[in-house]
Amino acid sequence: MVARRPTVSAASATGILPREPFVFATAQYDSGDWDSAPLVPANVIDAIARYTTLPVAPQGVVVPLTSEVVFQYPLLYLTGHLPVRFTQHEGDVLRRYLQRGGMLFVDDHNHDVDGVFHNTAREEITRVAGKLVQLPNTHALYRAFFVFDSGPPATSHEMNGWGDNLVHEHLEAVMHGDRIAVLYSSKDYSSEWSYHPENKRFQSVDNTKFAVNIVVYALTQ
Repeated sequence: MVARRPTVSAASATGILPREPFVFATAQYDSGDWDSAPLVPANVIDAIARYTTLPVAPQGVVVPLTSEVVFQYPLLYLTGHLPVRFTQHEGDVLRRYLQRGGMLFVDDHNHDVDGVFHNTAREEITRVAGKLVQLPNTHALYRAFFVFDSGPPATSHEMNGWGDNLVHEHLEAVMHGDRIAVLYSSKDYSSEWSYHPENKRFQSVDNTKFAVNIVVYALTQ
């Protein structure tokens, strides 16, 4: 739950701003269905523009994990329903991207801990980036812009009878020192944020606010 909204953006408060507008980048990989949540980029872009002073590009981009173009983007978003198997080239590029300071946000579009995406994506992340550990709900991520005192906000899709029917109380992460290199979610934010931004006016609480924290954290660490 959002406890409060800071009066200034976290990025501008620390004096750290991207030299170019932030571009929402979706990772394209050869296996699976990397494009399963096509409405998410526009919704996250809307949230960044709505709540922060960060310069943001009006459209997202698709970035193949086989391309070193990934090094231009501080944050990559990866999702899907189907098995994930990185090619050797994809794994090599992703490993170097994370080592250079990039951040990968992976969200299970199935929200199912027994599902094929969850099992294979975690295996590939571990192989390429290192061990996933439980991220404490007191981590700085949850205060990077909005304050989430209870950790990651629940999604309406977690308890809808599809998937594992569990509310996941924590996210997981691969840590590089004190920095999140890979953020892993079983909460299905890909479904939660998959609607046209104009429909936010029908919601009592904007459920894309947590996406703002993820972006601001990635840009300021």
